[in-house]
Amino acid sequence: MKTCVIVGGGIGGLVTGALLAKEGYKVTVLEKNAIIGGGLQSFKRNGVSFPTGMHVFGGFQEDGNLWKIFDYLGVTSQISLKPTDEDVNDAAIFIGHGVTYRLPKGKEQFVAYLSEKFPTEREHIKAYIDRLFELTEEEDLFYLHETSDLALSHSDDFLGSMKELMDKYLADPMLKSLLNYLEPLMGGDAATTPAYIHALLSSLHINGTFQFVGESQQMADALVRVIESAGGQVVANQEVVQINVGNKQVKQVVTKKGSVFQADTYISAVHPDVLLKVIDNQAFTTAFKDRIHSVPETMSSFKVFVKLKKDTFRYLNHPTFCIANGNNWPQSLMFVTPPVMNQGEFAETMVVICPMDFEHVKTWEHTKTGHRGESYALWKQDKMDKVLDFIEMQFPDFRQCIDFCFAASPLTIRDYYGNKDGSNYGFRKECNNLMLSQMSVQTKVKNLFLTGQNVNIHGLCGVSLTAIETAEAIVGRNTIVHKINKFCPNHP
Repeated sequence: MKTCVIVGGGIGGLVTGALLAKEGYKVTVLEKNAIIGGGLQSFKRNGVSFPTGMHVFGGFQEDGNLWKIFDYLGVTSQISLKPTDEDVNDAAIFIGHGVTYRLPKGKEQFVAYLSEKFPTEREHIKAYIDRLFELTEEEDLFYLHETSDLALSHSDDFLGSMKELMDKYLADPMLKSLLNYLEPLMGGDAATTPAYIHALLSSLHINGTFQFVGESQQMADALVRVIESAGGQVVANQEVVQINVGNKQVKQVVTKKGSVFQADTYISAVHPDVLLKVIDNQAFTTAFKDRIHSVPETMSSFKVFVKLKKDTFRYLNHPTFCIANGNNWPQSLMFVTPPVMNQGEFAETMVVICPMDFEHVKTWEHTKTGHRGESYALWKQDKMDKVLDFIEMQFPDFRQCIDFCFAASPLTIRDYYGNKDGSNYGFRKECNNLMLSQMSVQTKVKNLFLTGQNVNIHGLCGVSLTAIETAEAIVGRNTIVHKINKFCPNHP
């Protein structure tokens, strides 16, 4: 068997490993944390399970790209998903305006709803949404189309900014703000986020989103089983501290425990900045290393995890985005009430995510988890109180629903995921300098490849598509896409 070692057991590493396992590779995945899965991890506090990430995602309708990929891997039968409501796929609350928009699922319904709310923009709304979906067609892999070696040429809209695209079609400021509600999930801002990222992520949401029923860990565990059933292994608590390179090839990787792993092929599924810290210094040029260090990061976040008292807060079968006027933090947040098996009328838990710049925690950047001091604890409590105050602007007396709650800061994200400055989505893609953050899955080290959210598009969909690109760089272009489409012949 051909062998492969993957550094990093997050979503990117596991999906890439599972795809290669299906291709006959003996895969070894090395993860530094005690729990496998990265953003798929679940953890328990006081016996209550909470997801660390991957709270809501698209692509799992039966003709969706993710459904095809994970069905091909044999994972869909092992996970439990709950689709969001047909009539309320997303809720966007503009607190300062006292208005709530309940955005339905499906392109036609989405356009019809917005046209009803903004009748003077009716024709513009349809043209704008049509254009978003047209832009997704310029990304072949998004629809699992086989690709060629020919250089792709993209439209001006594709490479322009999200704001430029909106301004081209729409006039109403409130409508633009509403269509910008997903900005925290875009990993940037309207002025610099490339329109194609906005189009891809928006179309996923418009077509319908899903949540895990129970622990998100179930998907990570299912991917581990795919790798192990093919003779591979996924090893936790094995932080790679040295990647030895000779003659422009990786020779071996060494872990903190002193274990040595060798293979024909190696894949880095960690942040490129982390890779540079552990690989031999001569592996990459100074120019390449300087470029990696200069790529801006996406925003981090402050998260509040809430255990709700029994029968106090109604379960909401969709994410809720809250946007406020003013300059005080937080200016916006998203919350979900993760569903459980036999979900009833009331929610059991809530996870709140607020965008936060790493500068907020710069004072404690050299500290470690559990050893940040009293000043950090007081700061975190203050920020958590501000988040709860924000929620109570829309849901008065929300604190009375809380059994217990706790928070995680950008430092937590940095230390658990290994992302520079605790960034949510790794490298920030900016339309005015796309080449800076564009990463190839292949490297100058012959048998070393990259995968994960820093390479192309972030999120479960983006990382899974990049996993295909990485695996096909090893086994051959279109090899896996062809097999996926053959496995799902009834779906276009």
